[in-house]
Amino acid sequence: MLLLVYDYMPNGSLDNHLFHELEGNVILEWNLRYKIISGVASALHYLHNEYDQTVVHRDLKASNIMLDSEFNARLGDFGLARALENEKTSYAELEGVPGTMGYIAPECFHTGKATRESDVYGFGAVVLEVVCGQRPWTKIGGFQFLVDWVWSLHREERILEAVDERLNSDYVAEEAKRLLLLGLACSHPIASERPKTQAIFQIISGSVPPPHVPPLKPAFVWPAAVGNIDVDASSADTIPITSGWTPQYISRESFGTGE
Repeated sequence: MLLLVYDYMPNGSLDNHLFHELEGNVILEWNLRYKIISGVASALHYLHNEYDQTVVHRDLKASNIMLDSEFNARLGDFGLARALENEKTSYAELEGVPGTMGYIAPECFHTGKATRESDVYGFGAVVLEVVCGQRPWTKIGGFQFLVDWVWSLHREERILEAVDERLNSDYVAEEAKRLLLLGLACSHPIASERPKTQAIFQIISGSVPPPHVPPLKPAFVWPAAVGNIDVDASSADTIPITSGWTPQYISRESFGTGE
């Protein structure tokens, strides 16, 4: 039996600070938002690369991110998490697709399988959620989902208009653009085009430029056509679209902090 033990998290969940007017809560400042995103990236990298087995969380979202007294992030709620065994790269449920709408990667609905790439998709939804102050399933600007609205602003070279207006321009524009582009890259409809957690760290730290994101959101294609995920799909009618971005790598030892 595995037990996950946490320190007391006096600041509760990220969701509460972003979307609920609770007593004592204040609008999260930009530096705290950046710190929280970095901490979640650290936790995800640990699960995917540094634990004894690869672990897929399968339920990344703001309500599952807990904050300590200094707003260091801890990834919580491992009820859906699964360890991958015997060099496998995916985990499949017998029935249904677990998770929360808006955070679930599109290929999961076709294959029923969770992968490190689908976790990265959920991370991308969280990044956009934190920067924009909007839930992933928000209907905004004529779009059904937040990611599509942000992608349209990127296409029109107005991506900074997506930043949470409650910040009143009190944010670092270069950092905001970096995170918004990272959020879109992680939300790429094609799993193989999403950055790995090692590359995500380099982007967040600013040691490498933001990823290239195509101005038009690529169409989803069957994972079998992409070729790097062990799925059972037997056919594909379209050609994969590539973004032209090459991941880079960095290792991290911390788990669940922005340090």
